Amino acid sequence: MLAWKVALRYLFSKKSHNAVNIISIISVAGVAVATMAITIILSVFNGFTEIAAAHLAVLDPQIKVVPAEGKTIHDGDSLAEALKALPIVSMAYPALEERGLVIINNQQMPVNFKGIPRGYDNMAAIDSVMLDGEYMYDFQDIPMSQISSGVAMKTGIRPGFSAPLTVYVPRRIGRINPANPATSFLQTDTYVSGVFQIGQAEYDADHIFIPIEQAREILQYDNEATSVDIALVDGTDADKAAKIIAEATGGEYKALTRLQQQEESFRMIQVEKWVTFLMLTFILVVASFNIISTLSLLVIEKRDNMYTMRALGAPKKLINKIFVIQGWLISVAGGLIGIVTGTLLALAQQHFQLIKLSGDPSRLTITAYPVHVETTDLLTVMLLVVAVGFLTAQVTRILSK
Repeated sequence: MLAWKVALRYLFSKKSHNAVNIISIISVAGVAVATMAITIILSVFNGFTEIAAAHLAVLDPQIKVVPAEGKTIHDGDSLAEALKALPIVSMAYPALEERGLVIINNQQMPVNFKGIPRGYDNMAAIDSVMLDGEYMYDFQDIPMSQISSGVAMKTGIRPGFSAPLTVYVPRRIGRINPANPATSFLQTDTYVSGVFQIGQAEYDADHIFIPIEQAREILQYDNEATSVDIALVDGTDADKAAKIIAEATGGEYKALTRLQQQEESFRMIQVEKWVTFLMLTFILVVASFNIISTLSLLVIEKRDNMYTMRALGAPKKLINKIFVIQGWLISVAGGLIGIVTGTLLALAQQHFQLIKLSGDPSRLTITAYPVHVETTDLLTVMLLVVAVGFLTAQVTRILSK
């Protein structure tokens, strides 16, 4: 305890040389600013992750059941009915996704189309992301489709009955006549009832929704599906539900949560987050060099005190420990100040949206920088500060000798 008492006294007492006081303040401030920056940046990345998850949640099902092997579910309708009987499931619909080519008004582009059954809009809030038109499954027995903003811009089509949208896919079954290449494709016509946009390139670039009957017809399927999309009972934990559903299928199918469905997108955000964290860590290490300068001056200033303590019988180990603790205290003090300040600023932005995004608010998905504070990030930053303090203390141990 003696080493701690002396180190605390050295930390808060006024130094005989004013330069030592100034450098000590700069050392603490350097660590605090670097730590504050790390805390805020990690919170901003958390905010972007939440925004991405919120947008994907509009169209992605809570649980997506896909085959463990292969591409299609042999009888998607029966599997959907069986899963709907589970207590944790409120809705279950078969869906059929495939790549195709759309042609209209002499414009063509490859698309990712998804065949959905009637009532699917009760699970996916397609109506809420419509830019133009509305969601309609059919109109007087005429099949209707919904296209993303990217498809609308590329093809120039708008909701209405002016011209049908033609979807082409390669023939899956049957012979192909080399003399007539057109026979190698099947096609279906559908009219567009709405244009949607969710602010995610994965959907907005090339997605369209069509009735599942049309999708099965051109893909030459009967009751097959590529997935069964599930909505859970309110309050059900998605991760636990995914395990229960996977076990209920006997291991033949995988149950994917929303994060697992868009694993690549979220992985990129996490990679960017931790690469930025690593870069800011180097800044924190550089800022910690000031602590070494401070302790070097402190060792010189307290040289007479050290001689006195040695004369009174203090072992060299005790004197070394005093300056090691001093290095720890400066690092931890700066780290705590930075974490507290960064957390308060992040919470202020999170709740009051102080910093706005530039641009027309009517065209922006969000109007302020997204921020979300997570306890695990704060603990990570604190561990980083402790680690840097440990390295600084080892350098201090050498200097004090």
